[in-house]
Amino acid sequence: MIHAVLIFNTSGVPRLTKFYSPIAHSAQTLVERIFALVSSRQPGLCNFLDAPELETFLKPKDGPADGEKLRVVYRNYATLYFVFVVDHAESELGILDLIQVFVESLDSAFENVCELDLVFNFDEAHHILAEIIQGGLVLETNVTEIDRAVQEAARARKESFASANPLSLGGGGAVGSRSAGLQSPLGWLAGRLTGVGAR
Repeated sequence: MIHAVLIFNTSGVPRLTKFYSPIAHSAQTLVERIFALVSSRQPGLCNFLDAPELETFLKPKDGPADGEKLRVVYRNYATLYFVFVVDHAESELGILDLIQVFVESLDSAFENVCELDLVFNFDEAHHILAEIIQGGLVLETNVTEIDRAVQEAARARKESFASANPLSLGGGGAVGSRSAGLQSPLGWLAGRLTGVGAR
């Protein structure tokens, strides 16, 4: 099971945090501990390590099974660390591949993702993560399918806004929409300036 997904910069400032297990202590303290573990490692070392000290922070509801240890799997891209905290049931190489899928999905949504994209579009970053992982379990690993689902949700959100807001400039003249008989302010002004509809 995946217990947590974290993205933080090289200074340790979290840019995305998602926990799939209850947290026994402060989330900020947990992020600081994980950052201390990851940032102190040499670049040539492998990208996963055992982290028994995190068990006091992330405990399953029924308590950890005997011999079950948490493991931190991470990848560093430019100024961002992508970190997954997993238990023994997950393959480390599979999680590294999942991190790559997550980064490729973010890249396709933001066109070469950077830290500011995560800061200003945190809701879309969480949506992309939710398309990949739900409840600590992997749902989808196909980048094309993830991108399609994110685009469909963005289109539905835009259509919903346009149909619910009579002042939107996007139209909203679709059959059955709430603003079907209303004209946008820009359309009204253009009509007045050209003399259309003048009495």
